[in-house]
Amino acid sequence: MAQGKERGQANATDMATPSETLSQSYVRIAFVVAAYWTVSISMVFLNSYLLSSEDVKLEAPLFITFSQCVTGVCCLYLLSKIGSRLSFLDEFPAFEISTSLMMQLLPLSAVFVGMIAFNNLCLKYVGVAFYNVGRSLTTIFNVMLTYFILGNPTSRSAVLCCSAIIGGFLLGVKQEDKSLSKSPAQGSNSDLFMGVFFGISASCCVALNAIFTKKFLPLVDGNLWRLQMYNNLNASLLFLPLVFFFGEVTVVMNYPHLSSAGFWAMMLLSGVMGVAIAYVTGLQIRVTSPLTHNVSGTAKACAQTVIAVVFHSQYKTVLWWFSNVLVLGGSAAYTFVKQKEMQVARAQAEAMPTSLESKG
Repeated sequence: MAQGKERGQANATDMATPSETLSQSYVRIAFVVAAYWTVSISMVFLNSYLLSSEDVKLEAPLFITFSQCVTGVCCLYLLSKIGSRLSFLDEFPAFEISTSLMMQLLPLSAVFVGMIAFNNLCLKYVGVAFYNVGRSLTTIFNVMLTYFILGNPTSRSAVLCCSAIIGGFLLGVKQEDKSLSKSPAQGSNSDLFMGVFFGISASCCVALNAIFTKKFLPLVDGNLWRLQMYNNLNASLLFLPLVFFFGEVTVVMNYPHLSSAGFWAMMLLSGVMGVAIAYVTGLQIRVTSPLTHNVSGTAKACAQTVIAVVFHSQYKTVLWWFSNVLVLGGSAAYTFVKQKEMQVARAQAEAMPTSLESKG
């Protein structure tokens, strides 16, 4: 007991910088986690407002996503310019573009385009309350793709967690379908199935993006901000033909609020939040750990779902809530299982040289 307490205090002290006390470290961690929750939840609600609100009524989801990417490029350019003057922004690289590197990163950027486009389309059709269940299969695709592409097997415990996620997803779709049949004002069944389709597509792209990011990161010297800069720049160019192909240029040109300062302020804010969420996500991982970040993300998803249901005054059945518990619980359990497996693998790798020396 005493050893465990001392170990916990030591770990907590490690999170503090040399110039701050343990209590100051906890305050800093709480502030960063709160910032992550605030930015993440605000971004989802803002995107939902832009994509499906009766106030906006702009049927151009690809144009909205394109605008967010352009804003992201502009933000990263500004941050690179002022980063040298502000110590907490010094991690942003110089804004230097290489056309050959742009071409090399094109496969990753194509997956990135699919990921953000399908994410926004899923949010447009299912809303915030069902959003987490609608795109909950990311873990499943991650397991499948890492096996088929990288050849990494999955343990039985991880498969059991995935089974809970799949069960929660299927139950959630069924319950949401029943809910919409009883309350058509919340949306149509056809919208639900469109949202589910885009959610599954988004889940696949998110899993692919993680694999491709690991593969292409060495091209930018391991700098995630530089990678995001190229991704946003490539995505801006890739979205242009899509916006024209799907006829959204005409929709935008005929939009009655095109000259509204309020509309463009919302568009600008959504793009800024896209950069902000990347920053606070990295910050949360840095001051805590990847495991704590995933747990925080799961808890945030729970809070986001409850806020959406309360905000829109929706009634949900017990089974609907249970589907969310299965999805979020399965995701959290999977995170813990993988963390344990990584710890075991690391311990075995560290023990191997010792065993070889003893044999020698």
